[in-house]
Amino acid sequence: MSTFVGVDVSKSTLDLALLDGISQSFSNAESGWKGILDLLQPLKPSCIILEATGGYEKGIFRVLRAANLPVVRVNPRQVREFARSLGILAKTDKLDAQVLARYARVTEPEIRPVLEDETLRSLVTRRNQLVAMRTQETNRLKQNPTSTIEADIQAHLKELETRIATFTRCIKDELARFPSSSLLQAIKGVSAITTAALLAELPELGKLNRKQIAALVGLAPFNRDSGSFRGKRRVWGGRASVRSALYMATLSAIRFNDKLSTFYQRLRKAGKVFKVAVTACMRKLLTILNATVRELEAEQQKAASPV
Repeated sequence: MSTFVGVDVSKSTLDLALLDGISQSFSNAESGWKGILDLLQPLKPSCIILEATGGYEKGIFRVLRAANLPVVRVNPRQVREFARSLGILAKTDKLDAQVLARYARVTEPEIRPVLEDETLRSLVTRRNQLVAMRTQETNRLKQNPTSTIEADIQAHLKELETRIATFTRCIKDELARFPSSSLLQAIKGVSAITTAALLAELPELGKLNRKQIAALVGLAPFNRDSGSFRGKRRVWGGRASVRSALYMATLSAIRFNDKLSTFYQRLRKAGKVFKVAVTACMRKLLTILNATVRELEAEQQKAASPV
């Protein structure tokens, strides 16, 4: 008999539920992770669902994966909509865990191998945080602050620039470990920072087809049709951090990459507005990047296979 498990994650607690009604709370710390592991290993569950909860799920996720248990992180919005479809409007940690278990049984999501590189990902995340702080301080500087506050903001901006440069160097050094890094950066418009964002936040790159990777990032257009009504197709969802990196790379690519520049100009001449044309170029650039990594990995597998 299949066993489906839902684990609701918060900063300090983990609420676990099985479909047969068993519910139990654990601390979101090593002692709690061990308790969950001891409970689940004998049960040999078919699927364990965790919500991606701002990083609070990382500890238990790593422990369960290290034990070769079938654990999957899912988008909280999808689970919330699933609960509403069942008529469940109340929200408690215990109830959320039960909903997650039911979600696991109904959807049976694909168990994918862990591909994330935590070191590179943490460097990219920290640099993004510093860049966001720089933007905030720059905006405050435009609000005509007093001379004392202006001097403080300027000093902070100088410090932020130094720290951003430090993390940029760390990221470039870290990229040397990735065989695909140089190939990706050889594509005009794709910088070291864009490459790092892709390798850190999109480990599925090169492992999915072009439609799957576009949907994962949030660049696949979805229909909005009903009866005789034909709405405009829109892109939505996906990984915002990857889209942000691709957007900046695409703005550069449509200027310096002949292939993407020609594609962009053709779309504009066809009457496509700027946003639509750039989104299409982002999708095309992602397809090129995906194919580049896939071809490299195919060559590596061929070289590694015995003659």
